[in-house]
Amino acid sequence: MTERATYATVYVGAQLSPDGAQLDLDWADDAGDRTADHEFEVSTDDPREAYLEIQAFDVAEYGHEVLVNDEPLTGFDIPPNDGWQLWTDTVSGTDLRAGTNTLAFARDADTDDAFAVGTVRVHWKEPAGGFQPKDPVEK
Repeated sequence: MTERATYATVYVGAQLSPDGAQLDLDWADDAGDRTADHEFEVSTDDPREAYLEIQAFDVAEYGHEVLVNDEPLTGFDIPPNDGWQLWTDTVSGTDLRAGTNTLAFARDADTDDAFAVGTVRVHWKEPAGGFQPKDPVEK
């Protein structure tokens, strides 16, 4: 079966922080310990090999969670890094589904870490429809 890669871009624009420890960021809304759910659409009922590209700022601890459809991904989700990072994480422990999906971030409330999330790109493969060659090349 022929597949194609596709994606959805989700602007989160949020900082997660304990009370009184917000970062001085004019572009990020204060989310406290958990962001709101951000919706994105998946155009197939058979998404495969999903992964996320996460723009994260000033992460200091390992325990924060990425939630897809209200389920946390397995393993650690965002590693510590001073300043900006672009982190790739596979969607494991939950699945994308056809139609509306949600993405959220939850801060490890046992730490005093304050960090921000910019844009997230959600990638997956889906069966390719549309153009099919009239005379496919045989191997």
